[in-house]
Parts: sequence; C-alpha cells; structure tokens
Amino acid sequence: MNLNLDPGKNIHFIGVGGTGMSGLAIILHKMGYKVSGSDLNDNISTRTLKENGIMVYNFHNSGNISGSTQLVVRSAAIPIENPEIFTAKARNIEIIKYSQMLGYIMKLKKGIAVAGTHGKTTTTSMIAFILKQANYYPGFVIGGIVNQLQGSSSAGSGDLFVAEACEYDRSFLNLEPQYAIINNIEEDHLDYYRNLDDIEEAFIDFTKNIREDGILFYFNGCPNTKKVVESVDVKKISYGLEEESNYRCLSIDFNKARETFYKVLTPDKEEIEIRLSLFGLHNIINSLAAFSFCHEIGVPSDVIVKALSEFKGIKRRFEILYNKKFMIVDDYAHHPTEIKTVLKYTRENFKKNRIIVVFQPHQHSRTRFLLDDFATSFSHPDIVIVPDIYFVRDTELEKKMISSKDLVKKIVSKGGNAFYIPSFLEIEKFLDDNIIEDDLIIFMGAGNINEIAYNLVASLEENFEIKQEDKK
Repeated sequence: MNLNLDPGKNIHFIGVGGTGMSGLAIILHKMGYKVSGSDLNDNISTRTLKENGIMVYNFHNSGNISGSTQLVVRSAAIPIENPEIFTAKARNIEIIKYSQMLGYIMKLKKGIAVAGTHGKTTTTSMIAFILKQANYYPGFVIGGIVNQLQGSSSAGSGDLFVAEACEYDRSFLNLEPQYAIINNIEEDHLDYYRNLDDIEEAFIDFTKNIREDGILFYFNGCPNTKKVVESVDVKKISYGLEEESNYRCLSIDFNKARETFYKVLTPDKEEIEIRLSLFGLHNIINSLAAFSFCHEIGVPSDVIVKALSEFKGIKRRFEILYNKKFMIVDDYAHHPTEIKTVLKYTRENFKKNRIIVVFQPHQHSRTRFLLDDFATSFSHPDIVIVPDIYFVRDTELEKKMISSKDLVKKIVSKGGNAFYIPSFLEIEKFLDDNIIEDDLIIFMGAGNINEIAYNLVASLEENFEIKQEDKK
C-alpha cells in the first residue's frame, strides 16, 4: 500500500485509546503530523495523548471528523457502522487500519516484527529496552506501558523499529520487516480464523513478507512454529531448550527471591549467564528471543546481560499493585495458556497463601470457542470470581450465545471453586467482606477488570485494620 503522507497532514484515529493506536498517534504527532482521535474510554493512553497536545474526543460522533481531516486510521475493534467511519466514507477520506499505518512506519526503517500467540509485548519490550541501553535509539510500538521506556512508543532516531505483529484479522500481513520473531502459535481469535490450520497459513504468509536479506528468529520448542518455518526461504535462527537450537537455554534456576537464572549457549559455543528479575519459564523464552536477536545484530553480550538483569517488566504482567497485609496483582492474561502459566507460577511460589482470582473473560466468541480450555485453567486458585464478559468486536448474536454463567458452570464441573458475580460493585463488596490477611488477589483479563484492583488499593488498606478486628 502506498500512503500519501505529506508533512503536516491531518490524521484522525478512531479508537485511539488502545495502547498500539495511541503509540502510533504520538509517533506521528512528533513527526510533525496534525493528529486527533476519539475513544469511548478515558484511560491512561488518552490522558497521555492529551498531555502531548493531541485532541482526543471521549465519544464517537461524525463531528469529530473535521473539515481538514485527510486520513482516518481505525482500530480493528471499531465496527464499520461507526459514525465517524460513515462520515469519512461520505467525504471520500481515505480510511486505513492500524496495522496498515504501522506497516508504513516500519517501511521507513529496519523493522523488527514480534509475532506469536503469547509473549509479544514482553519480547518487544525487552528488545526495545536492550537496544535503548545499547544506544541504538530504536523506534518502537508496544501493546503495554513500560515505565523504563517512558511509555508504549517512540519514533526513535536510530534505524531500527520494533513492534508487535498481531495475527488477528491477518493484520501482520501489512508488515514487511527486516527481522521477524515467532515465539509460538496456538489456537486463538477463532471468531476470525476457522481453525489452527488457518492460523498457521496466516503465519506462513507473514514469513513471506520478511525482506530477502532478513532473518527469521523462532522458538524451537513449539511444534506449530517449527511446522510453519519449514518452508521459509530466508535465514532462520532458532532459540529454545532443545539441543539443536542455535541459541540454547541451559541450567535454569529459580531462587527464593523470585529471580531467574539461566545460561545461553550461543552458536559459537560461548556460555553466557543471564539473570532476570522476572519469574517463569515463559519469561525465559521471551528473554531468550530478545537475547538471540540482539546478539545476532551485534549488540555486545555484556550490554544485553546488563539490560536483561535491569528490565523490570510491563504494566499488567503480574504487576504487584499492593503487597503488605495482603497482595493485589494485576495481570493481562486472557488466553487459557496464559492463565494456566500465571496461576501455576503463583501456586508454586505462594504455597501458603489463599489465592483469589477475579477473571474477566475477553470476548464472547473467544470464551465460547475455548470454553473447555478456560475451564481447566483454574485448577490452582482457591476461589475464582467471574464477572460479565468484556464485550468487544463480537456481534450481538455472539453475545447471546454464551455468558459468564456458562463458564462458571464449566469451571465447577472441572473441580474449581467458581462464582458468577456480574458487576464490579458487587465484586468489590464481596472482596471487602471476605478477604483476610495473606490473601493473594489476582485480577486477570484484557478488559477493564483492573479498575477493581485500583479501587481496592485505594480503599481496602484504609479499612483493613477495622475488619481484622471484627473477624476476631
């Protein structure tokens, strides 16, 4: 796609509150374009946009498309019936998707596209942080807030640009990267894809977009990923625990301080010790991908090692919001594999704590297609609370086909202790009445469930002493 992006062009973003969308909006604003946006939700992203001098409307209305608007960028979550899209079409204003704009920016530099069902945000963040510490001055767009990178995006003054490559809607086919990374491939987004074979075909098409002189990095421990990369013609570099991996992980150790240690065996047989302040095998894989890429392009090993040891993680990835008499954790996990991974780690490392999970399912279609997998994901917590499903992208018909009650019933049938509590206010009251000292409460989901977590941090500590006295 050939975009005409003359300097100073007026660009309007519909659904600008998403992390990726807001990141692109800020990059274009700093590149000299006139940017505006709209979103139904007022969140940290929209507030950051306003702080950067970008006009953001907290509603969708045809009037948000001004007479000077020359290009509209829409989030994949925005339906074509949106009034702003309708107005833009009526005025013959060009409308493109987020991924198309991302692809345009990536073409201006040497793009690094990080793909896979899980781990995209963490791997992208690690790479961006290492490159920044190595003075490569990278550009980046990340689907999460990274305090050490001062946000989720940067235009960067260097020639490298790293971004997440999302497979939903085959969005990543709009990218033509110099380098690509595939961590793993599993069933997801089955509201769009027919089955796993369909997903794998999309990933094969994604690899065909890698530039001829580019490199594909892939996780050797995922059979689906290995199957996809078999037919790829570009240079391939593998990473994993398997002996035949180009970058092999050795000697894993998790200590009591919840740090991770392991060694990387490089292609030239050098053993390099890595320390992470993050826990879990999934973060080893993410960091191994980041190490492999950065080492391969010439970043000194000692710089990579130091950066990985200093990397503190991403908001909403087992983010501890409060840790005194009880612990409150915010986590973005919304796919069964992610949930299992987080809860297995939690149970192994907090054996003496009662674990309460508040899980907000994300999309009715995902819940319906992966219902059995979701139901078996909650074997570790003591209590599971499920509010209504977060409604996004689905049709009203899909909404009628499944509810959180169905998920709770399924969890209970698998031996879990689950309760359906529809509203946030009811959940807050339940927690306020029932949590006790040393409880670990995890809020999980890709929607707005963390609003309860922040309310708890603000209110429960104040009332905790009184309630403990009442329980004696």
